[in-house]
Amino acid sequence: MMMHHNVDRFVQLNRTLGKKFAAQETSLRAFADFAVEQSSSHVTTALIVAWAGCASTPGAVQIRFDQARAFAVFLHAEDVRHEIPAMGLLGRSRRRRPAPHILTQNQISQIMQEALLVPGRTPISPLTYHYLFGLLASTGIRISEALSLRCDDLNADGIMIQNGKFGKSRLVPIHASTRAALEQYLEARGNVRNAGDDLFVLGHGHAPAATRAHVVFVRIVRKLGLRNPTGPGPRLHDLRHSFAVHSLEACGSNPQAVLRHMKALSTYLGHADIANTYWYLEATPVLLKLIASTAEENWIGGAA
Repeated sequence: MMMHHNVDRFVQLNRTLGKKFAAQETSLRAFADFAVEQSSSHVTTALIVAWAGCASTPGAVQIRFDQARAFAVFLHAEDVRHEIPAMGLLGRSRRRRPAPHILTQNQISQIMQEALLVPGRTPISPLTYHYLFGLLASTGIRISEALSLRCDDLNADGIMIQNGKFGKSRLVPIHASTRAALEQYLEARGNVRNAGDDLFVLGHGHAPAATRAHVVFVRIVRKLGLRNPTGPGPRLHDLRHSFAVHSLEACGSNPQAVLRHMKALSTYLGHADIANTYWYLEATPVLLKLIASTAEENWIGGAA
């Protein structure tokens, strides 16, 4: 039953890192059962491929392979008898994340102004989208986090995200101008009858659905000509991307300052893995080139 014990340890490690790891746990326990049935005391490439191949769809096969491979990496660090399959053995694991559409400050202002023209049954609707989009752009929080906010989550220290992604809570400090804008919104919100505890509300007194917020945003950017009628373009989540990139650009040309800021930004955005924050460097080629050049100079110097 050593394989099951190793799964226990791997699951515990990932949860210590802040991950829910529920689906992965179920899958890896099935892998451990399979290993026991095959009388395998160590993970091998053949074992992983055989187990992954039992899945019903190509996508599920790849997911199984990736999960078992991550488990193998963990075990190999302790015992080299555990084999690590080649990364692309079954092909590419998942599609590359699409490059973010970074919106300029002027474009964000245009979107917020256009939001004030969104039709609604009550005057609060356009104001809600105006201030909602503004909060996303000025803090980088997720749309799900913004729509889950309650009025009392706004406090003297900032905004308290009670249940963010991965079930983690965090305090998000806000600029004085952002606080002033939210207070203006709360004043207008006070005229909504039967309003519940949600910070952002429509005429029915509750927060808009995330799908509705996405639709409103897409309609606005298409109207402004920032997105083709049928093609790709800025998405609501790009307000978060834009915040992250502009934040990095504000660090200037000091690569060490950028790297220090990266860690703080990762915490601020609620990333479970700082690798997700480093992804934003793809959208800041100037900074990426600067850091790469610095790393190359350090490597050459070390090699010399």
